[in-house]
Amino acid sequence: MPADLADALKQQALEQGFALAGIAAVPGGERIGLRTAALQRWLAAGHQADMAWMQDPRRQAIEQLLPGVQSVLAVALNYYVDQQQAAGTPKIARYGWGRDYHRVIDQRLRRLGRWLDEQQPGGRWRACVDSAPLMDKAWAEEAGLGWIGKNGNLISTSHGSWLLLGHLLTTIRLPADQPARSLCGHCQRCLPACPTAAITEPFVVDSRRCIAFHSIENRDEQLPLPLHGWVAGCDLCQEVCPWNQHHAQSSADPAVQPREWILSSTARDMASWSDDTWSERLRASALRRIKPWMWRRNLADLG
Repeated sequence: MPADLADALKQQALEQGFALAGIAAVPGGERIGLRTAALQRWLAAGHQADMAWMQDPRRQAIEQLLPGVQSVLAVALNYYVDQQQAAGTPKIARYGWGRDYHRVIDQRLRRLGRWLDEQQPGGRWRACVDSAPLMDKAWAEEAGLGWIGKNGNLISTSHGSWLLLGHLLTTIRLPADQPARSLCGHCQRCLPACPTAAITEPFVVDSRRCIAFHSIENRDEQLPLPLHGWVAGCDLCQEVCPWNQHHAQSSADPAVQPREWILSSTARDMASWSDDTWSERLRASALRRIKPWMWRRNLADLG
């Protein structure tokens, strides 16, 4: 029975280490159409900066990622750990503390795909992490995992927004879960928390003003704005969110545990790294997107 298969698939996802799992039906409901229109407005305003991949037309047409797709399993990996960086350590966004989440999520999704093959041969599937041209937060919202908050992050009632998303697209028709509803209410703490005013209005993040964008994606020799102590990414809009302050759950998953140098290294330590040391410290890390010269550039910005 499809309902039994859907429940079993979500249970398998939890057993793989995901904190949340839900299913959305393709083409989705009215919310997907609204999210697609919002993406179009965001692109038209130039908020993607030079991230040309955000304009990939497949992002607005899930059927192009997997012809015949009927259902989407959305999963979320909780990456919050109850540890803090030492005072004076250059700040690194929590998503980069552990192993490269792209690999972790992709491997687990592929296991789920092979399990699905065993249960219902003949179907096709595709695993997608955030490097795929998919509206990942919109489909996670459609699958009931949480809602897209005013800071642009997906927020769940059980884990806040410390979640990394993945999706398994399948040609098998599965019963869908109820889409999540927004619970941000009147709260706007995330807007003034951003020191560069990147959240220009609720639900709109301008990458051209975003510390995370400039520390990770900007390949210019000089940055147009200060990084405010961040050398890799930025968590400020998440740290002030009440859902994170009251509902964050520390994960015991080995894949997200922090490397010791992230918790305690000084700016002087990091600035002295050779390219070989950089490669060793960032082995199997999502932070490898920030090349050695960019690390030095970002550190120099910290003064």
